[in-house]
Amino acid sequence: MQETSLSDLEVAEKMADAARSVILPFFRQSNLETDNKLADGFDPVTVADRNAEKAMREVLAKHRPDDGIFGEEFGQSSGASGRTWVLDPIDGTRGFISGTPTWGVLIALNAQDAPFLGVIDQPYIGERFVGTSDLAQVTGPTGTSRLKTRTTQTLDQAILFTTFPEVGTPEDRAGFEAVAQNVRLTRYGMDCYAYALLAAGQIDLVIESTLLAYDIQAPIAVIKAAGGVVTNWQGGPAHNGGRALAAANPQLHAAALEILRTY
Repeated sequence: MQETSLSDLEVAEKMADAARSVILPFFRQSNLETDNKLADGFDPVTVADRNAEKAMREVLAKHRPDDGIFGEEFGQSSGASGRTWVLDPIDGTRGFISGTPTWGVLIALNAQDAPFLGVIDQPYIGERFVGTSDLAQVTGPTGTSRLKTRTTQTLDQAILFTTFPEVGTPEDRAGFEAVAQNVRLTRYGMDCYAYALLAAGQIDLVIESTLLAYDIQAPIAVIKAAGGVVTNWQGGPAHNGGRALAAANPQLHAAALEILRTY
């Protein structure tokens, strides 16, 4: 029987806590073994990824057994409620195995694909970014504060983050570079932490490609709650992955989208 005493956000935070506890003992350990998911290329996975998703699934089995689950490591399981939890136990495994604290635990809850709750958790720093229909906040070493995106109106004043050139096709990268040549500052390789910084009002744009649903649904919910916009490169929904444009506000989104639409 489903235990309904906890809210959806409380369940999500229990999952984030569970993931933290099993991931942190592996971070920056020199003997961490890494497997490669790809025959051609490098898509790493570790025991920390797998154990974290198992821990989150155990929380759902107790508190939301009627909900579906879509996780990066163990795939999809159907539910009877019409709702699905979308889980990425370590988004940014390349960063994780490199010792950089740009990776995170991603948790989203959706109904009919659109995410309405999102958590971006960075266990090592101890920051948790949360977005729902009525809450946008970050909790970290300095306490809890509201998430609110920036008001930058023009590309020439914008800060842009991406994982390029590490991922994407040559055409994807060309689209990104067409925007990048118009902005004030560009930074690379930030994984999901880039989306958290956008929601926190530190940067203005994130442009990505070759995403899957579990890479983007939690960031969508957090950024939307903070006042930002996330779409694909044609202005449509991005929750199924592919190419994504995240912007601090509608005006800046429109300016970047005008360029990306042609790619």
